[in-house]
Amino acid sequence: MPATGEFGQPPLGRPAVGKGRHRKAVAVVVLAPEFPGRFLHHDRTTDPMKSRQEQEPAEARNSALRVACLQMNSGDDVAANLATAARLLEEAAKAKVRLALLPENFSFMGADTERKRQIAAGEAPRRILPFLAEQARRHALTLVGGSLLLSAADGRLRNACPVFAADGSRLGIYDKIHLFDADLPDQPYRESDLVAAGATPLCLEINDWRLGLSICYDLRFPELYRHYAAAGCHLLAVPSAFTVPTGGAHWEVLLRARAIENQAYVLAPAQFGTHPGNRRTHGHSMIVDPWGVVIARAQNQTPAGGELIVADIDLGRVREVRRQLPALSHRRL
Repeated sequence: MPATGEFGQPPLGRPAVGKGRHRKAVAVVVLAPEFPGRFLHHDRTTDPMKSRQEQEPAEARNSALRVACLQMNSGDDVAANLATAARLLEEAAKAKVRLALLPENFSFMGADTERKRQIAAGEAPRRILPFLAEQARRHALTLVGGSLLLSAADGRLRNACPVFAADGSRLGIYDKIHLFDADLPDQPYRESDLVAAGATPLCLEINDWRLGLSICYDLRFPELYRHYAAAGCHLLAVPSAFTVPTGGAHWEVLLRARAIENQAYVLAPAQFGTHPGNRRTHGHSMIVDPWGVVIARAQNQTPAGGELIVADIDLGRVREVRRQLPALSHRRL
């Protein structure tokens, strides 16, 4: 059982959203002219979180949602990666999951730059995106497609997170804003050599929930998540492929910090194991509640076969935390 927070045990025993209540999600792009240099500031009388709480009916404020994060050990074989994702999504559907998330680079984790370009130009739009749409439609769930590489206008690539509704329609695509350029003990990383940075945060409305999207290295930039909190998000998605050195030191700390700071659920599917090019990822996919309690965690026991973690989350939990400790309405900057 997960640890009990100061407000008591997270409400995990409620039933998942049943048939007939899963409505089509709606994409809402929330732009911030000040982003990323400044936090958004809202007067307390016009705070989106406050107004949404006052306007939502009691049923919406207490709705439950069963969610799943898929942990994978993706390689350079697209077909094998898609087969693993399909199997894990089948398991999620059998568990009555209504929102599922794949990890960063779920369909290809190879080291060959030319192969990445080929996939971005061909297989990604013609095979991988249709695969995601079909999986969402087949299982009648909202699907956050981790990330995949797509062609960018400047000749580089986009590290893009597509999201599909339960009917298979595409709700939107978020492009990773913060790119991973670092010199770590295991090897150097220069994501910006190949990938163009995104510029726009993206929020999506899924039933009664509002979801803010991010990818991996974005996790280190709290202003992005504060932007999402100011926009009224209850869920923060962080599909990732954290390295072993950074993951062991910072992964759980950062995930729990983003949940606590923004009083929102954090959903973090991750890559795990060794990949082509001797890249090693940390795994330990997590679902964290708004009080910072880890309510589901991958065990990292079977890298090749992947792993599924599932939790029931409740909008009432978000409201409870934000009501009892209204830190988001106490901001001064």
